[in-house]
Amino acid sequence: MKFNPPLQQGTLLRRYKRFLADIETATGELLTIHCPNTGSMKNCWAESTPCWYSDSANPKRKYRHTLEVTTTPESALAGVNTGRANALVEEAITSGVVDELQGYETLRREVRYGEENSRIDLLLSGAQGDCYVEVKNVTLAEGARGLFPDAVSARGAKHLRELQKLAEGGVRAVLFYCVQHSAIETVEAAREIDPGYAAALDDAVAAGVEVIAYRAVIGAGEIRLEKALPYIGRA
Repeated sequence: MKFNPPLQQGTLLRRYKRFLADIETATGELLTIHCPNTGSMKNCWAESTPCWYSDSANPKRKYRHTLEVTTTPESALAGVNTGRANALVEEAITSGVVDELQGYETLRREVRYGEENSRIDLLLSGAQGDCYVEVKNVTLAEGARGLFPDAVSARGAKHLRELQKLAEGGVRAVLFYCVQHSAIETVEAAREIDPGYAAALDDAVAAGVEVIAYRAVIGAGEIRLEKALPYIGRA
């Protein structure tokens, strides 16, 4: 995913009201910008650290700039725009980066399915059948361990139940962790934050749901998925 123009660098001053952040630009201007992340953003930003943001160039938007990348307290980079995760995964699949999801002929987005009125992020179809892919963005790290979710997620547990039902019916179902954090080396459930999600994930995996994780290379000009990471399941 290339940025044209490249992301602009600033200094992140604070994040508040979930969807707002205050930054100082490279020229010293103070801006309030949109923060497109519904999670807690735990451990993936710190005050007065470098950040990168995009400019929609749309003067009609109340907040025309969008926070894209933050610096963690450990000086790693984190991609906090969760709206980009689906596109990153789609790009990685179609460009052949994700070995586990090759050989399908068509790809559709946001297809309705399931018993709980869900939409699957990506639906792959081919001669071998369908493959339902649910994408989650991972930015919470403890050392090199990537954890999901970073806050209690009833919606995440719902998606796991839907995937489990597919797998139990013989349909390929995949949970794809899009890791936008430069220091993460493994991925697992955040059991202490959301034990309900962790239990649902354990049940889903036991039923045949596959877990795939890939880490992104993050830069001002481009973010792309590149490296497969191991998923650490229930001990």
